[in-house]
Amino acid sequence: MTPVAATAQSAMTGAAPLDQVTRRRTGLGLRAHDPARAYRGYTLITPSFGGRTTYLIDMDGQEVHRWELPWPPGLGSRLTERGTLLYSGRIVDRDLPFLGTLPFKGGVVAEVAWDSTVLWSVEHPTHHHDAILLRNGNVLLLGLEEVPPELQLRVRGGVDDPETMYVDTLVEMTTSGTVVREWSGARHLDPETDVIGPGPMDRSEWTHANGVVELPCGDLLVSARQISTLLVIDRATGRIRQRIGAGVLAGQHAPSLIGDDKVLVFDNGFQRQHPGPPFSRLVEFDLSTGEPGWTYTDPVPFDFFSALQSSAQRLPGGNTLVCEGLTGRVFEVTPGGATVWEYVNPYFVDSPLGNPALQPANRMFRALRYSPELIAPLLGARTTSEEGQ
Repeated sequence: MTPVAATAQSAMTGAAPLDQVTRRRTGLGLRAHDPARAYRGYTLITPSFGGRTTYLIDMDGQEVHRWELPWPPGLGSRLTERGTLLYSGRIVDRDLPFLGTLPFKGGVVAEVAWDSTVLWSVEHPTHHHDAILLRNGNVLLLGLEEVPPELQLRVRGGVDDPETMYVDTLVEMTTSGTVVREWSGARHLDPETDVIGPGPMDRSEWTHANGVVELPCGDLLVSARQISTLLVIDRATGRIRQRIGAGVLAGQHAPSLIGDDKVLVFDNGFQRQHPGPPFSRLVEFDLSTGEPGWTYTDPVPFDFFSALQSSAQRLPGGNTLVCEGLTGRVFEVTPGGATVWEYVNPYFVDSPLGNPALQPANRMFRALRYSPELIAPLLGARTTSEEGQ
């Protein structure tokens, strides 16, 4: 898991001022940094689909810590408020229909200490993409179930018609592995309203959820890529009480809260019905009204595009951290759209899919930045420990 050397510039040792940097895919590691305007912190990155290592880098693009895990990434990972790593791992199950060997298969969720010790782990056969710690201490993960045949016939949109269609579930578990409750997409989605699209998406999945958030009121917000909608789910009844983004989004990822009343999402532009080349953007929505507000697109829109994966995070002070997942590019923009930090993931991993034609890649599901207040004590503890050896 050694970084691949940059060819055009030694990007790991520093960066030129923004107006001197050729920003588009011309080097690995740090490519731009404006210390006066960037939010100082540490960025968590996990290469997708392969390897067993998660990295923490500083503002200079230097690795300051790594976690070595027992499993390849099952995509979403994040740090907790106590500085532990909540990690989704991948357990291949070749006997599991549909999901068993897909790249977004999860299977295990674990909390991992700074020294990579697994504090606890829970397994679920249909877990995929994401998992979060709830405020009550339980784990919530994304799962899958089959859509009953009679309901499948009523689901609108998409192309082709597989023998079996799948839809998402939400599974709440204790950290000892007991299932507390499960939400069923087949029971609560509306085939007339929750339409697959836009564009000719396949019908193997009705929703393909890729991110989940616990709202301040305790309800749940789920990003459903196949229907290009954010679903707000009543925690007590399971009823979908709000649909946000339908008709605006196109295959989005990574909902994240801004305060108590707004949500930010990476709008991938997958199958976007728009003339010209595809492009990605960020969109901020008001949670009470569902209305879109602030948006970001590149000055040349199609220069910013990731059909899959990716994330966006609003930082203290108002800047936004963006992960263009399929290119491995992470950058920070001001509210006005100026780029003040840019980094390209230099950690390339082999594909776990067993196809020798697939080249090593630096893709990422998401990137998140954490404050010095959270990380500095952890780095200090590491230094003290090393000095005592």
